[in-house]
Amino acid sequence: MAEDIEPDQPLTPAGRLFVQPQMEQVINCAIAGEHPIDVDAIRYEVQNSIMLKHPRFCSLMVRDSCGREHWRKTQIEFSRHFIFRHEPLSHDPSVSDEDAVNDYIADLSVYSPLPTDKPLWEVHLLMAHNTAVFRVHHALGDGISLMSMLLSCCRRVDDPSKTPTIGGVGSASSTAGLRRRWGVGTLLKVVWYTLVYILEFVLRILWLRDKTTSLSGGAGVELWPRRLATARFRIDDMKIVKGAVANATINDVLFGVISSGLSRYLEIQSSKAPQQGLQITGLAMVNLRPQAGLQDITKLMNSNSGSKWGNKFGIILLPVYYHRNSSNPIQFLNRAKAMIDKKKLSLEAPFSYKIGDLVMSFFGAKAITMHMLSYAGVADMQILAAKEIIPDPKVLAKCFENALLEMKEAAQNANKS
Repeated sequence: MAEDIEPDQPLTPAGRLFVQPQMEQVINCAIAGEHPIDVDAIRYEVQNSIMLKHPRFCSLMVRDSCGREHWRKTQIEFSRHFIFRHEPLSHDPSVSDEDAVNDYIADLSVYSPLPTDKPLWEVHLLMAHNTAVFRVHHALGDGISLMSMLLSCCRRVDDPSKTPTIGGVGSASSTAGLRRRWGVGTLLKVVWYTLVYILEFVLRILWLRDKTTSLSGGAGVELWPRRLATARFRIDDMKIVKGAVANATINDVLFGVISSGLSRYLEIQSSKAPQQGLQITGLAMVNLRPQAGLQDITKLMNSNSGSKWGNKFGIILLPVYYHRNSSNPIQFLNRAKAMIDKKKLSLEAPFSYKIGDLVMSFFGAKAITMHMLSYAGVADMQILAAKEIIPDPKVLAKCFENALLEMKEAAQNANKS
């Protein structure tokens, strides 16, 4: 009897979006250790991990005669998924391991798409730097899915029988928050803010554009050479700043830091002072899952579960306004909180999820991409920037770090008084 062949599975709309040429997205995750890499141990753990029990990590992305993308189960050739780099990435002794790895990842993000003749993931082992770089195509899943899977493969140092946990990662959708605050007044605000922000969204797609600044990109910016830098924040510092404004959140603080940091950078890089209130529009991904934070991996892999694997996020426009530095940097937090509170009450994110193909066709890649990851009391912001726009992203990273420290000092002074 012939062996049953599993039928091809179609990509989700969001998955199809991420494999389009203008929107090719590969997640690069670097993990550095203190000791030399044990290649056999890593290969063994990957081969026996829950990752390879998920069909997306064992499938090819293929296109049918109509150009529609599908997942097709295949046999894994592990030798093709492990890429070794034995020599140092830089022969300049003044270049740190972190900078060398950052430059390596920045080059990968532009010049090295994942081959489609094998499942869309790789592990790069940088032996001279004791670092492993995991590369996973975004079509395989969103940050919540992939981080939940990564943690399920790890164990706690103090108790190897348990997996580590990270609380408070991600956020529930705006509609979930709406159910908690249901009322006539809230409903009217939801309707009003939804209409306002959806109208702004549509106008942005059709013709509205930001004024050109030293941070503006250009045609084909997604193919420009990149540089990568890291801004580091102490979670305790962010909590101090958060306490300066009633009901503020860590996300409010983060956006306030971004607003202040970008304003600082514009002052440094612009030949003349930018216009007060100058708008720079960014895009932020919003978790639309009903459950906040990381998920139970068994539920994610269960197709009948309410928390499914995949890309489940919406997009909101986050306008950043240039403001000259004032004597009260907490104003950046106040403005950030006021704007984000309105965004939370709108249905802009679910709306953008429904028209994702159209959204990405018009907004595409940006000159600056920022990702945030918090762990062990420290939040790292990875800044991937086009070299032609931001030659040294470390300067921008320092602007962000200094913005938080200045806001912290202002918050502490306000508490003393």
